Amino acid sequence: MKIKNIPLTDRPRERLLKVGPSNLSNEELLAIIIKTGTKNKSSKEIASEILSKLNNINELATIDYNNLKKINGIGNVKAIDLLASIELGKRINTKISSINNIKFTNPNIIFEYYKNTLGKSKQEHFCAVYLDSSKKIVKEKVLFKGTVNHSMVHPREVFKEAYKCDATAIICIHNHPSGNVTPSRDDLETTAKLIEIGKLFNIHIIDHIIISDTGYYSFFENGDI
Repeated sequence: MKIKNIPLTDRPRERLLKVGPSNLSNEELLAIIIKTGTKNKSSKEIASEILSKLNNINELATIDYNNLKKINGIGNVKAIDLLASIELGKRINTKISSINNIKFTNPNIIFEYYKNTLGKSKQEHFCAVYLDSSKKIVKEKVLFKGTVNHSMVHPREVFKEAYKCDATAIICIHNHPSGNVTPSRDDLETTAKLIEIGKLFNIHIIDHIIISDTGYYSFFENGDI
């Protein structure tokens, strides 16, 4: 059924004004963002098809442009609008909007910043946060994107960025898409290698944090560094 054929009081926009956004279904909220349907499908039907591709609404946080474009009725503009809305939602739900110039005092700072982005990713990423001598964060950078369960980390790239920003310490961060933040054998070996190289360059690895969207594992807190 096209939106124009739905009684006025039952249309998503009108219902939002009447009962408030918190009382709308996921389908209705998506339909509002999508705005218009196609010749053969309403915006609600397109929204329903998007949701049918997900196991739960949380997976909407990881949907990408290419998968959106595969859905009949989602073109370039609608895909961009949806991705922008999803990203804005992530940022609103993040307690720390930027970690630059923040003084690092505990791993939870890193977790709060990355949990809604890196923590929800289905692909493994390896990032580094660079600190000055007072442990103030001066730079963050995604260094590698890997497959679902592995990313190739080259020490040269990790320390090259440290020299660029005159950092004296590094915190390594990567995610486990499985949700299990227990370090793997590769994680332990990679961390040990980076620590040894850091000693040679006098740029110390002060923590390596593995995150998911629900928790984290800190090598420092667990005595691995």
